[in-house]
Amino acid sequence: MTTPSTQVSAMVVLWPAFLMAGVMEMLVFALVDPASLRWFGGVPLELSPSAVYTAAFFVFWSVIAVAGLLVLLLERTPDDLNVEARRSAPNWPR
Repeated sequence: MTTPSTQVSAMVVLWPAFLMAGVMEMLVFALVDPASLRWFGGVPLELSPSAVYTAAFFVFWSVIAVAGLLVLLLERTPDDLNVEARRSAPNWPR
């Protein structure tokens, strides 16, 4: 079950990550031609340029979002974490 604060936290991470993934997409593909990309063995990618753009965008978005989620996790204080632990297991430790 998501609470409003969880939804707000998700949007605080996902929206800037979305915008920065667009910026990364523009920067990377200003220098790299998707038609000239090859796999590690030298075999050319058999994907259309729009498929490469789409896959790269989602990779950029997820990497940036994971970084933002780690920031949210690491900024929490021990009191915040203990309050949630007490809510989920009120009689622990005994």
